[in-house]
Amino acid sequence: MIKEYLINNVIALSMIIIYVLGCIGIGWYFKKKAAENVEGYYVAKRSIPGWVIALAFFSTSASTNTYIGQAGKSFQFGLSWAWMAFIWTVFCVIAWNLLGPRMRQQSARLRSFTIPDYFHLRYQSDLAKWIRLLSAVIILFATLWYMVGIAKGCAHVLMSVLDIPYEWGALSIIFITCLYTIWGGMYSVLWTDAIQGIIMFVVAIIMLAIPFIFAGGIEPLMERISMTDHPAQNGQAMQDGLVTFGTLVSFMYILGIGMSIGMKQISEPKNLIRFYSIDNARSMKFAMTWTPVFLGISLVCVMGLGALAHGMASQEEASYLINHTDEVIGFMLEKFDNEWVSGICVAGLFAAGMSSLASVIIVIGTAFVKDIWNVIRPMPEKEIISKTKWFMFVYCIIVYVLTLYPMAGIVELTAFAGSVFAASFFPAIFGGLYLRWGTDLAAILSMVAGMIINIIWRFGFRLRYESLYDIHEIIPAFFMSLVIYIVVSKLSPGRRPQADYLDRVFNEQVTNCYS
Repeated sequence: MIKEYLINNVIALSMIIIYVLGCIGIGWYFKKKAAENVEGYYVAKRSIPGWVIALAFFSTSASTNTYIGQAGKSFQFGLSWAWMAFIWTVFCVIAWNLLGPRMRQQSARLRSFTIPDYFHLRYQSDLAKWIRLLSAVIILFATLWYMVGIAKGCAHVLMSVLDIPYEWGALSIIFITCLYTIWGGMYSVLWTDAIQGIIMFVVAIIMLAIPFIFAGGIEPLMERISMTDHPAQNGQAMQDGLVTFGTLVSFMYILGIGMSIGMKQISEPKNLIRFYSIDNARSMKFAMTWTPVFLGISLVCVMGLGALAHGMASQEEASYLINHTDEVIGFMLEKFDNEWVSGICVAGLFAAGMSSLASVIIVIGTAFVKDIWNVIRPMPEKEIISKTKWFMFVYCIIVYVLTLYPMAGIVELTAFAGSVFAASFFPAIFGGLYLRWGTDLAAILSMVAGMIINIIWRFGFRLRYESLYDIHEIIPAFFMSLVIYIVVSKLSPGRRPQADYLDRVFNEQVTNCYS
């Protein structure tokens, strides 16, 4: 039985093993360098080239959520879902042009190594420590949802294509990623992410070609999906719904999910921390240009895959997949039945999951140890690194247990996490970078409001009333949080840091900000 299994899956397994060994090798290579000090372990001594950061930002933004969850969701919602590609790319451009350069400069001036300690240093006051603690708690809470969604998606693909039991697939993706992240810190995260980005870019193009090749070309496939008897979620035939905008999903739902996940790029620590590590201004300009290109092309390729997969599915298969969209991409690869294509794509999907998991694993480790534990009980630098490693391992165990009993589908899990980050962090980040008059009280109240409104709207209104389901929690939570930040800042001018301190934060002529 085992021998037969290995023979049937030798190509896919070989590619995954080679890829995994490469990632572990990178982690081992940087193990000693990362352990030298906190700056090395947390932000790679701000020495990473622009092309690496560009690929790393792209790969962690387009994760399993994208290649499996979002791609599969268009099986329900049709090609309308492909508008997500445009929304996300716009937010990528905003992130790199609005936040990137200032975040790199200010974090270097303030000697900030994490997003919570940026809040602490920027809003320097008696409340700043509590902002730091609160933001670290928010990271631990929201990241849990995100990691479960990523691990769930990878486990489904391994189960569909390689017949690996769900629990073993989840175990492998979580703990292999945990291993190389613990060893190499931010060095291994960014360099493996860059490799994963190259693989993911190629795989996105390959996966787009699969439905067209299976159907015999562009025209035959489009004919199949332009008028189909496959059932929608309500049980009625889709007819031309797959190719007609807004027939199977409302624009408000597309906008809400698009904003909640797209805005992670301008508010989520795993993305923002990449700005800390870039080596110089020239690299920043390179990344500002090419990151949206990598992301945009890949998203265009994968966002409508689910809709195209209808051209590969029978009536019976479509009736099942319409309610199990997280399994659509695995079904597509299994149906195509080409060992080389499956092997390359599974390795790419594995890479997509690992790129995002590695980024959030190190963020949660730094948040708990440096921004909670070390703030409450200061410790030596070497002890900070050691305890960060142990906490990352423990947190991965918690994530694995929750992945066995996921709270929702991939898209909803990751969208909720993105919504929490966007509403809780963006006002305080944007205000910190651009508004000299932004205050600590405004930052902490906007964080609390963003968190509470997200939870109340989702569980108290959106999931309880059908008429509100399409209005994602990001919409009320983000705008209320932003209004609170602006109003409270204006009403509390006495809580601004001293003028000379703000001069230091905002003076763009300060030397060595990219050193």
